[in-house]
Amino acid sequence: MLKTINTGKFEFLDNKGSFKIGRAEDTSYLYFPIAGEKGLKSSVTPNLGGDAMVNQETFLLEPVSVENLHNNKNGRNFWLYMDNGSVWSAVGTSAEQESKKFTMEQDESLVSAGFMWHTATRANSSLGVLAEITSFVPVDANVEVMSVTIKNISEQTKVITPIAAIPIFGRSADNLRDHRNVTSMLHRISTIEDGVTVKPTMSFDEKGHRLNNKTYFVIGFDEKGNKPESFFPTVESFIGEGGSFSKPRSVYRQEAGCGAGESFAGLEAVGGLKFSKATLEPKEEIVYTVLIGVAEDEAEFAAAKKKLATKEDVEKALEATKKYWSDKVNVAFHTGNKEFDEFMAWVAFQPFLRRVYGCSFLPYHDYGRGGRGWRDLWQDCLALLFMEPDDVRKMLVANFGGVRMDGTNATIIGDGLGNFIADRNGIARVWMDHAYWPLKTLLLYIHQSGDYEILKEKVPYFKDSIVHRGNLIDKKFETVGNHQYSEDGKVYEGSIIEHLLVQNLCAFYEVGEHNTLRLRGADWNDALDMASHNGESVAFSYAYAGNLKDLSKLIQEYAENTGIDTISIASELNVLLDSYVQIYESVTEKTKLLDKYCKLVEGDVSGKQISIPVSTLVSKLMEMSEWFTEHLNKQEWISGDEGQGWFNSYYDDSCRRVECYDKDDEKTRMMLTGQVFAIMGNVATDQQIEYISKAADRYLYREEIGGYRLNTDFHELKGDLGRMFGFAYGEKENGAVFSHMAVMYSNALYQRGFAKEGYKSLNALSEASMNFNISHMYPGIPEYFDAKGRGKYPYLTGAASWYLLTMITEVFGVKGEAGNLVLAPALLKEQFDEAGEAKISLNFADKRFDIVYANASKLQQGTYKIKAASLNEGQLAFDETKVTISREVIDNLPKCNSIIVTLG
Repeated sequence: MLKTINTGKFEFLDNKGSFKIGRAEDTSYLYFPIAGEKGLKSSVTPNLGGDAMVNQETFLLEPVSVENLHNNKNGRNFWLYMDNGSVWSAVGTSAEQESKKFTMEQDESLVSAGFMWHTATRANSSLGVLAEITSFVPVDANVEVMSVTIKNISEQTKVITPIAAIPIFGRSADNLRDHRNVTSMLHRISTIEDGVTVKPTMSFDEKGHRLNNKTYFVIGFDEKGNKPESFFPTVESFIGEGGSFSKPRSVYRQEAGCGAGESFAGLEAVGGLKFSKATLEPKEEIVYTVLIGVAEDEAEFAAAKKKLATKEDVEKALEATKKYWSDKVNVAFHTGNKEFDEFMAWVAFQPFLRRVYGCSFLPYHDYGRGGRGWRDLWQDCLALLFMEPDDVRKMLVANFGGVRMDGTNATIIGDGLGNFIADRNGIARVWMDHAYWPLKTLLLYIHQSGDYEILKEKVPYFKDSIVHRGNLIDKKFETVGNHQYSEDGKVYEGSIIEHLLVQNLCAFYEVGEHNTLRLRGADWNDALDMASHNGESVAFSYAYAGNLKDLSKLIQEYAENTGIDTISIASELNVLLDSYVQIYESVTEKTKLLDKYCKLVEGDVSGKQISIPVSTLVSKLMEMSEWFTEHLNKQEWISGDEGQGWFNSYYDDSCRRVECYDKDDEKTRMMLTGQVFAIMGNVATDQQIEYISKAADRYLYREEIGGYRLNTDFHELKGDLGRMFGFAYGEKENGAVFSHMAVMYSNALYQRGFAKEGYKSLNALSEASMNFNISHMYPGIPEYFDAKGRGKYPYLTGAASWYLLTMITEVFGVKGEAGNLVLAPALLKEQFDEAGEAKISLNFADKRFDIVYANASKLQQGTYKIKAASLNEGQLAFDETKVTISREVIDNLPKCNSIIVTLG
């Protein structure tokens, strides 16, 4: 039998996050991602439910949402008919097994999993059988592999008849509730010598039907290469009249099935594969392989079959898959908490999952149709800069091609680099935070690489019928490659510096009644979507105030590093630079200036550029930032009691300030987002940060559910701000512990020197994530924790990139400065191991570094100083707070290097 595993705790198997946990099936909503690089993306539950697809139009298995995970019975299955007439499901979903759940007769079960592989093990002592099913998707094939091992764990000989059963959906996810029966009539089902294929005649879409070339398939063989003896290729033939997927008549009655070479049309399909009887002596086992996939043509289908033709081929492919994904995660941590280090392995892996899945195609993420949004594109790059840096430059340059000349941008990312779609549903919508993120990501890249030359790169602008920052539709516009043209008929290209100026200057001038930036469709919080007329995002006003300062500094550094003293920009853009403080103070004047600029770039632009002295540009941006900072600090600060206070985050569509302090705590309103960006944007003073921290601890912090909530309970539907207030309090954007903003709060605090306060947020998130009894989720960080502490929407969240970034650059203090490597740790004493050491391994400038911080005296952060530093046993120069290694030194280092920094 299986060794009993604590069902409330993970047991880690290696230093790469691989884990096992017992009776995972007793926890609702669990699923695990397995995918390859060619397109196939799957999810598997402890009972092998879930789905598999290539894209929205190509679902191999029936699309599922989280509620389907416990409702649906038509998941992947592998049945055993025993010689004594007993029937057993190797995935635990027979009617009998369901009826014995939560009793002493329930099967023993275990899930073990790692990056892109999942093994479900199940044993039944009374029947004397054990099944181990490993699922994975090879990196280079659109095939999901089920490797099924059946073992006789009794002392008697067993005779079994195995039947694999994989229902094939074989069409668009839209057909789940749109012409489901009609689209089954398109199915053309065939039995071949080793399985079942389904090739629909066409893709059904009332906008225009398309002939189909894709073939969906389920094939199988045993370890000796023996093929199934018969097939059940349709739902009708497999479940039988009156049967179900939890009690299929064909299995219980041991019906014969049909042979190879049969054809069926117009029915729902099943890859039902009945294998010959097998005799297992005590302790003997037999392995079956089931391949579930989709092929564009027969050659692709044949190649997949050939590559995975034997048990040995499957084992080799599994090991290659494990190695491929394991090698991707090239950042590793060693602290005083082994479980935290394993948690970080999953956090580091999550950005890859988001690259593969986008924001769709996992059961909680059922609202997506594929791809990533603008914000995701830039934030995911934060992590990829550390783990896949080779292609990042090309990616960053291409991404700027999604910016319009009015400072807005396309919101959906198409296939391949530099391909953009205006929006998903034909709705002209502006998220006012979108212009904020590109600069943050670009700054990280430049500091990591020292590549200031990227700012010279010329990139076209995105152009469509949406003009005047989404306020107008230009019906005269006809798409010609979706690029902005100049009057001479050529595609207009501007430098990346120009793109950054366009984005941030346009945002600065688009203000509401209180002279803070208009909220428009929403900001980072998509659920603040009902205040497009008068709403203002003060939160991102703080952010843009910081951006203007950062952009000013970047241009100064750029000039110093490249030896230039002027910068060329589109002549139209000078309208936004030829202003002064009196205009900043007038909402009317700022609006008029922005309108004037937007009219200049609505159609073709002149194509002319002007040169601006670097000193003039730097001073102008700094002037804007300083004015904005002072304005916000004077206008938006809210004083509480007992040395507490915070910044207002929003104005609603009724022009009212959203946050307030009241002596009755129930009436106090506080939101985390404004505090994050006031701190990160350097609007908040150090004294104010202390006040904010106290207030956040009082009004927002709930350690037992992951730390800092996104907001207090407003006790109001608030239809003049956003849909979030329609959610139950504690769910998603309405007062949940929203991991993304909680991590950014931590990052902001670390940046400003408040390490203890920053650690509190990071630690609460990791502790909540790893407390399986409360979070009910596999390792990693979820999008949010609900009011009870359950982790929701796991895997696909930008919080992972920010958590990894914070751990590397702030906690361990490993960061780039103009291409140089700087080490400035902010580790708390509890983050060192028993020997007083903390270690990080990562790549920087194409070199590998193992960096050890030695704190033998277990001193607390803020009291220790750097006392010594060595590189490959040679001494390094340092000061009390940091070690700097020049890029010139790094370029001459060997591939692998060791750094030891002694603290005292």
